[in-house]
Amino acid sequence: MSRLDMFFHPDGVAIIGASTNPSKIGYQILSNLRRSGYQGGIYPINPGADEILGLKAYASILEVPGNVDQAVIVIPSKAVPNVLEECGQKGVRGAVVITAGFREAGADGRALEEQALEIAAKYDMRMVGPNCLGLMDMWTPVDTSFAPAMTSAGYIAFTSQSGALGTAVLDYALENNIGLSRFVSLGNKADVDEAALYEDCMDDPRTKVLISYIEGVKDGSDFMKKAAKVARVKPIIAVKSGRTASGSKAVSSHTGSLAGSDAAYDAAFLQSGIIRANSVQEMFDFSTAFAYQPLLKGNRICVVTNAGGPGVMATDALEAQQLLLAELLPETEEALAKGLPAAASTHNPVDVLGDAPADRYRAAIREVLKDPNVDGVLVILTPQSNTEVLESAQALVDETNGADKPVLACWMGGRVISRAVDMLSRSSIPCYPFPERAIAAMGAMYRYGNWRQRPESNVEAFDVDKTAVANLFARIRAEGRNTIGDSEAQDILKAYGITIPRSKVAATPDEAVAYCHEIGYPVVMKIASPDILHKSDVGGIIVNVRSDEQVRSSFDTLIERAKTHVPDATIWGAQIQEMVTDAREIIIGMNRDPQFGPLVMFGLGGIYVEVLKDVTFRVAPMTRSQAKDMVAAIRTNRLLTGVRGQPPSDLDAIVDTILRISQLVTDFPEIAELDINPLLVRSAGQGAVAVDMRLILS
Repeated sequence: MSRLDMFFHPDGVAIIGASTNPSKIGYQILSNLRRSGYQGGIYPINPGADEILGLKAYASILEVPGNVDQAVIVIPSKAVPNVLEECGQKGVRGAVVITAGFREAGADGRALEEQALEIAAKYDMRMVGPNCLGLMDMWTPVDTSFAPAMTSAGYIAFTSQSGALGTAVLDYALENNIGLSRFVSLGNKADVDEAALYEDCMDDPRTKVLISYIEGVKDGSDFMKKAAKVARVKPIIAVKSGRTASGSKAVSSHTGSLAGSDAAYDAAFLQSGIIRANSVQEMFDFSTAFAYQPLLKGNRICVVTNAGGPGVMATDALEAQQLLLAELLPETEEALAKGLPAAASTHNPVDVLGDAPADRYRAAIREVLKDPNVDGVLVILTPQSNTEVLESAQALVDETNGADKPVLACWMGGRVISRAVDMLSRSSIPCYPFPERAIAAMGAMYRYGNWRQRPESNVEAFDVDKTAVANLFARIRAEGRNTIGDSEAQDILKAYGITIPRSKVAATPDEAVAYCHEIGYPVVMKIASPDILHKSDVGGIIVNVRSDEQVRSSFDTLIERAKTHVPDATIWGAQIQEMVTDAREIIIGMNRDPQFGPLVMFGLGGIYVEVLKDVTFRVAPMTRSQAKDMVAAIRTNRLLTGVRGQPPSDLDAIVDTILRISQLVTDFPEIAELDINPLLVRSAGQGAVAVDMRLILS
């Protein structure tokens, strides 16, 4: 039995709060359960009724003579803890708390939810909700929700943090003949969350794909770990709301979730193998392809069409999805030429012409599927005056039966093609109204296949001096501050094996001159102050200082500028630093996300980060392959790999620095944010130097 079998295969269900009033939720849930075809014991709990819907009613769950695996609770929130106590005494293994008025309602509701969770934990009882719609298993079948209807049994499990969105999605699935295996409305996720359901579905033979509507996650690290394990076996597709600042506020007021930044979710999904959909429509576009077709093994796609325009549209869409137009073998083109009219195109896209009957489609599909250069096929049909719409759909069904390559359909139109679309859907061939949507689904399949084929790797641990960093942080705290400027941060970088330039802080102009002789000209001079982290904002950096006279005047200038801009600042003097030349500027940063923890940023420095905002993010800790992906993901990556005769930058040094920073911010959760700006990266094999770092403790 699975971890959550009490919800999907219960041995007895009690509806606590069952009602005799058809307008009440307690009546609707009981009615849905009976109508679902559930074969186990059903026990309405209502002290004011003897019978409801022909079933004997009980005053308390403790009076039920049979076994009760699952209790569905539809009573006022303040009464829920007492009822959960009775459920525990009865031996109930799972409770579905429909009732609202918990964490989402404020402090009192939060305390009530915590009390309910403590009672459930005491009896080793799992809890879905509170503030949820309920759940379904279409194969058992069992429906303990107050949704209007169940879908047919299929292979897609759907979890939703929003009950209202859940009902809309169920209706969409019904209308489009999409079968689901399970539906779970999670509500506040006090106990059971997406990660728990993913794990439970991993071994369910009737679930091939998991899809989710997510507003926030409880424990980002746990979510990522469990999702990554499940995604190695089955695809997970998620819609995450709250992309914008205003959207994030709406999420918090809706279910009490603390929404993390959108960049954090993008990174977490990417590292966990979760496919992010931009809409519910896209979520179903992707999930039906995964549920009913084999995985795409490569990125070479063949398009078969009876219209040139849609074929071009499909071709245009390929590049954005990292897909290629397959180059057909000569023997494939020869076979196509024998079965198609002379005016038809035997090259990819294969154009069978507007007057194509079903047999012409059949011949083309058969030949391109046999071609080893083809990894997937998109078949497009536009209804023209003599098009055999339904017969062509049947030909597609016949020719793809048992195929080991994914085949998607695009029957374009409305009323004329509706019967054919219905037939294709019922025959497990996903059909899309436009080529771009079908190609996007293939792109999702390709990216997921690539992720799953990558070998799992562990996070590296470098030999570092954690004690030195801990002692520095303790001293900073003892001084009553939480900001660390570049001159102090150099010690942190050194402790974690990150190369730094030769550098010293001079308290006087004479010391500055002496240090310059020791380091060697030219040098960079910076204001040294714990209160000035953004030195450039106050004119606190002077580069290419080449003489003793320049050192003395620059020293005085730096002090004067600092006092002018920040009159109360503590000033230690000027930092004298070796000047690094012939290197490219990189920025590596980190801020701590409320859900996922340390979120590491990478990008090119200067205008690339300030104007283009060309940066990528990953959640720490990360593996070496994830750090390499991070570097490759920026739009301006070619500037690092070498372009127009420029030598490639030292990518290994960049990756190594990212991994060491990843370890630093994982080792010290008190680091709230940091920036290395810039990390100066030399040509391949020559390393990188962290020139400036600022750090803030929480």
